[in-house]
Amino acid sequence: MLWLKAFHIFFVVSWFAGLFYLPRIFVNHAMAEEQAVKDRLKLMERKLYKFVSPIGALAVITGLWLWFAYADQLAIDGWIYVKTALVAVLVAYHLYCGHLIKVFGDERNARSHVWFRFFNEVPVLLLIAIVILVVVKPF
Repeated sequence: MLWLKAFHIFFVVSWFAGLFYLPRIFVNHAMAEEQAVKDRLKLMERKLYKFVSPIGALAVITGLWLWFAYADQLAIDGWIYVKTALVAVLVAYHLYCGHLIKVFGDERNARSHVWFRFFNEVPVLLLIAIVILVVVKPF
């Protein structure tokens, strides 16, 4: 099980790295005025999303695997259900990033770089909450 935990942590860290960087690219894209810059950012967004999506899937799969492996110990712990709900929010955030890539690709973005700066903070807040739940196990 330690190998599974190690890979789960690796996948989670890698997934979050992508989710921290992708919205930052959106900030730059929303500020860009030159078409060449926009085209470069579109390419970066697509490549990063395609790279990080399977890693996110592996993070979720290994997390579920761990949950089922320790199901007898986790069944009474409330924190695991809250953590799972937060991971579901994170998956929705990831999928919404994919939608935003299409919006930018079609040159239909109507949101400001300021909105994307706030949007960029969502995975940080989720990470803080998830780590606290896993480590502290408050309930």
